[in-house]
Amino acid sequence: MASSDHPPIPNYKNDFLQSCLSANVLQFGTFTLKSGRVSPYFFNAGLFHTGSLLSSISTAYAYSIIDFLSSSSSSSNPSLEIDILFGPAYKGIPLACSTVEKLASISPSRFANLSYAYNRKEAKTHGEAGSIVGAPLKGKRVMVIDDVITAGTAMREAISIIQAEGGILVGVIVALDRMERMPSKEDGDRGSAIGEVRRKYGVPVLSIVTLDDLVGLLRRKGDEEDLRRLEGYRAEWLAKD
Repeated sequence: MASSDHPPIPNYKNDFLQSCLSANVLQFGTFTLKSGRVSPYFFNAGLFHTGSLLSSISTAYAYSIIDFLSSSSSSSNPSLEIDILFGPAYKGIPLACSTVEKLASISPSRFANLSYAYNRKEAKTHGEAGSIVGAPLKGKRVMVIDDVITAGTAMREAISIIQAEGGILVGVIVALDRMERMPSKEDGDRGSAIGEVRRKYGVPVLSIVTLDDLVGLLRRKGDEEDLRRLEGYRAEWLAKD
């Protein structure tokens, strides 16, 4: 039977998970990942392509950012603010644009002047030349927004672009924290990709939901078989960080 003694999650997280299920963004079954691992779930944020679904994911990103900024006022980052949301090409572009709009809609007094930016895959040599579209990054506090961090390669590239443009990296936010060890020939105690970004760059890495939230979702739904397989996967691949 599904357990009922788990604390409730915020409404925006629950709404996000329900949207993921309804649009097959989140699926449970048997999936072979690029790393070769056989996963009992698959997450594809690229399927958030309708107006209502894009509104759902941008709302979840927005409230995750607001919650973090509110809690950081009494923690180790009391002055953390964001000037720009940076969406790495290509999946990050609609996420940055829609989340900036959502934040300005939720709290115009705080976020009306929040900007977005993204990179071109190839630098433009005419007109507004360069590799950045949107707000200039130089001297600005920048948060990267993307769907997931798997191996960390794309995130490192995005951060390198921000640093090369003179931006100040203040954080990263993704939709899902897989909480699993990065693929390697010696899996051992290797940490997660998100943990590596935290350690290397010394910035907070936020997520709308985590693998633990997916386990909680299945418990609430009472899907015993999917729950058993997901808990087994978590036990096998859970990162120590």
